[in-house]
Amino acid sequence: MTTSLERFYSVIPAGGIGSRLWPLSRADAPKFLHDLTGSGTTLLRATYDRLAPLAGAERIMVVTGRAHRSAVEAQLPGIADHNIVLESEPRESSAAIGLAAAILSRREPDVIIGSFAADHVIRSSRQFRATVAEAAAAADAGYVTTIGIQPTEPAIGFGYINSGESLEIASSPSAMRVRSFVEKPDLATARRYLRSGEYLWNAGMFISRADVLLEELGRSEPALRDGLLELAAVWDDPALRGPAVDRIWPELPKVAIDYSVAEPAAKAGRLAVVPGHFDWDDVGDFASLAKINSGGRPSDLAILGENARVLADSSSGIVVTQTERVISLIGVKDIVVVDTPDALLVTTRENAQRVKSVVDALKLSGRGDVL
Repeated sequence: MTTSLERFYSVIPAGGIGSRLWPLSRADAPKFLHDLTGSGTTLLRATYDRLAPLAGAERIMVVTGRAHRSAVEAQLPGIADHNIVLESEPRESSAAIGLAAAILSRREPDVIIGSFAADHVIRSSRQFRATVAEAAAAADAGYVTTIGIQPTEPAIGFGYINSGESLEIASSPSAMRVRSFVEKPDLATARRYLRSGEYLWNAGMFISRADVLLEELGRSEPALRDGLLELAAVWDDPALRGPAVDRIWPELPKVAIDYSVAEPAAKAGRLAVVPGHFDWDDVGDFASLAKINSGGRPSDLAILGENARVLADSSSGIVVTQTERVISLIGVKDIVVVDTPDALLVTTRENAQRVKSVVDALKLSGRGDVL
């Protein structure tokens, strides 16, 4: 264990429904509560197990919705009650991560926190831990630090990090200054980024001293920071916490941490990036899920489902089933079939990102019963 990790605390924001994985992922059973790799372990549990060696299982905090408390506790039976932070309603990542930072900063003023999504797939755990150790060292030097993934293709579903010169931090030799954060590009731009070798995928992992993160948040969103500090001041007193949450939380601005912290810090030269040389996937859609479960072989058909009954001839793509219905595929390529008791999705890997539009249409039509 490195010295920098002795003050380290992992934070797992476990929110969102994963709308591009509908109808598998729902409001009452979001993506992080599913086993999407066939390992027998949910994404949340896998994330927890991956983080536990960094500073100990007792130093992991989960931020999730009130509706998911029992499911989270069932997945993580050893987690302490004070390490489960419940949101009364979703307020985006700045509020979730900022609240964790504010609470932990009051408990341990010099704490370094690392935020890692509950619903990503990461392999090469040893390399992951080594990368986090470097990121924690850069954070200890005063930088908000992110972990960037080396691009393997011109993906248009990810944001990109434009990396600059080395920061010359002895205990974090890979750390570089971030020039800018870039939104999801079009294909031509993504190809240019890939050729340049100066861009990394934004994997949404942030490591920082808690006080530094709150300072950065206060520069761009002072009302949000002040509200989080007010909540943190009473958080560990159950009698005061509930009324404060009901009064303050619904009024907090909704803003992603990319916009409130990462982008402004990059512009000011206070954002660092450490490249992560490990297999990573955000499982952002069914095309990604197919790739994970077919070993990257596009000619294969991936099948997920405890009681799957699939007959296939000359077909590729992915079938996800929660029923015992027989599903037959003949001569179809790159197909996506998701069969649940009350909803059926059929699309192609190429159109997997468009599933979110179905969810939006269902919301507009008042069909919340299948969301």
